[in-house]
Amino acid sequence: MIKCIIFDCDGVLVDTEKIGNGIMLSMAAEYGFKMKLEDAYRDFNGRNLKECFLHIENAIGKKLPDNFESEYRKKSFEAFKTQVQPMEGIISFIEKLKIPYGVASSGPVDKIRLNLEVAGLLDKFENKIFSSYQINCWKPDPGIFLHAAKEMGFEVKDCIVIEDSKAGVKAGIQGGFKVYGFTNGYNNEDLEKEGAILFDSYEQLSEMLQL
Repeated sequence: MIKCIIFDCDGVLVDTEKIGNGIMLSMAAEYGFKMKLEDAYRDFNGRNLKECFLHIENAIGKKLPDNFESEYRKKSFEAFKTQVQPMEGIISFIEKLKIPYGVASSGPVDKIRLNLEVAGLLDKFENKIFSSYQINCWKPDPGIFLHAAKEMGFEVKDCIVIEDSKAGVKAGIQGGFKVYGFTNGYNNEDLEKEGAILFDSYEQLSEMLQL
């Protein structure tokens, strides 16, 4: 029986992936990096920024400027403040939940809070926000999901993880969780390959879980 749900944040609770990836690609293009948006979904989602920047540096064969990360964070924060929307169906899904839930993300706490606030979800996740930056451990390592389960007082077998990235699914499966993969048209194959149970809307997930 499911006693607790652990959500990823970007692409699961809030619709930020297009914004963040778009900004990263346009900034990286100035240094000769080319990548389609759908490939960025596949290669960057769920990973920490340093890994994404390393990927770009390897592709262009040189280091990005020292201020690339701070500039990216500044630009994406500005965009998130006005553009972030909740994922379709998430608010009614959460409002129907009778069991505890939390969010476990690779992003910094202030970014998670900002995105949840703009999307109108922050009040639902107060005191149950878990960030990889708090434990210095990033997906695909399962640490953040194990930390979230422990902090909320649940064993792994009693929790499910909701993810939309390859790295996130890998982390959940490695941690021993049952993982549900939220498909977006780009990630279906990757999520299935990593062992996720696929769904494409919160309406469908609601039926699957019968909560």
